[in-house]
Amino acid sequence: MSSKNPEVGLTRPSTLILGWGNLSRGDDGLGPSFVAGLQAQLPVHLRNQVEFLEDYQLQVEHALDLTGRRRVLFVDASLTCVPPFEAHAIHPRRDVSYTSHALSAEALLQVFVDVEGSAPPASTLLGIRGEAFELGGSMGEAAESHLAAALAWGLEWVTEGADEAD
Repeated sequence: MSSKNPEVGLTRPSTLILGWGNLSRGDDGLGPSFVAGLQAQLPVHLRNQVEFLEDYQLQVEHALDLTGRRRVLFVDASLTCVPPFEAHAIHPRRDVSYTSHALSAEALLQVFVDVEGSAPPASTLLGIRGEAFELGGSMGEAAESHLAAALAWGLEWVTEGADEAD
């Protein structure tokens, strides 16, 4: 299922997977690694239904990437979630931060509401447990194990969502 983006007249996949983090900072690369891993595992029949994006951090401009979507999966490394990962629905919320460097997924949804004047797509935040975020470090064994578990969950999430769209 794809949605028409009225702003530019393009058809977009109904599902967006948006992961962020820095691959040069050990476990901080869990978000982009999830995006790459899920994209590689995605069954052929679902490829026109899912778009994958990754970045170093969430930015207000990403609100435009939500336009025309039915659902969004935000993915980031987390120091506070229970291993191996946690996933939960999120809703628009204003951030108390003053810089875009601290923009949360909930704040990005609020930017969407402010810009579009409508409710954002159904959104889920997937936090994958990380432990080591040093510059120049590689992903740790525990994080790799957590990533594998999150990828199995993510593939099920995408597949179930595709079934609901039919």
